[in-house]
Amino acid sequence: MTPELLEAGSEARSRALTRIATAGEPIFNQGVALYVEDLKVAFDGFQALGGLSFTVGVGELRCVIGPNGAGKTTTMDCITGKTRPDSGRIYFGSNLDLRQMSEQQIARAGIGRKFQKPTVFEALTVAENLELALAGDRRASFAMRARLNGEQRDRLDELLKTVHLAEERERVAGLLSHGQKQWLEIGMLLAQDPKLLLLDEPVAGMTDEETERTAELFLSLEGKHSLVVVEHDMSFVATLASTHRTVTVLHEGQTLAEGTMAAVQADEKVIEVYLGR
Repeated sequence: MTPELLEAGSEARSRALTRIATAGEPIFNQGVALYVEDLKVAFDGFQALGGLSFTVGVGELRCVIGPNGAGKTTTMDCITGKTRPDSGRIYFGSNLDLRQMSEQQIARAGIGRKFQKPTVFEALTVAENLELALAGDRRASFAMRARLNGEQRDRLDELLKTVHLAEERERVAGLLSHGQKQWLEIGMLLAQDPKLLLLDEPVAGMTDEETERTAELFLSLEGKHSLVVVEHDMSFVATLASTHRTVTVLHEGQTLAEGTMAAVQADEKVIEVYLGR
């Protein structure tokens, strides 16, 4: 809880938590988009998260790495409301307590999640998929009767260029390559104007060229959105992290190390449990 809530009585805390859960819009007055502190989650006695803490700044591109079982997916599940942590704090901005919000409320507040396997409407064209997202209704039947206004049409054209699919706008989504389907789903997420994007192994199964263009895409989104990228491809992470961006290394449900790519690559603990010698 925030310091103000800790000082308040139980009835006042209850009222405050209700306001937080329905507040809708996050407030970024501290320069922090996501605040995670001492997060703990156990499944049938297995400690998936054992006191995880980290923060992500507004407009920051953060890479998260770690071996299988490190807690990366569980962390994303907690942020999006799919899994309820046993204890700890998760704040979106300075005012939204994600532990008190439903998955739908969290999504409406501006957190979008991209899973490893792309989920698009394969029978629709690329443009129709984006129209569906822009119209704010993910039912395919709605897409057939929805009509975008001029501003939304301009936004659709902008999204097509952003995700490298301008030349594929009339192509049926089912005929796209794996990488192009990933870009299309990212475009559909961007259509909702998320403030925080969670991207789970986005380049798995991509060609080298697609991986390179995906890195360009994510770097172009930095500053406009906060991004958390979970990935095993170290060359891709190195491209994203460059010389100054922060990489967070998870191990056994905790933050093992954090710093620049060069710093974590030189960290003895990281070498021992993840990167190898």
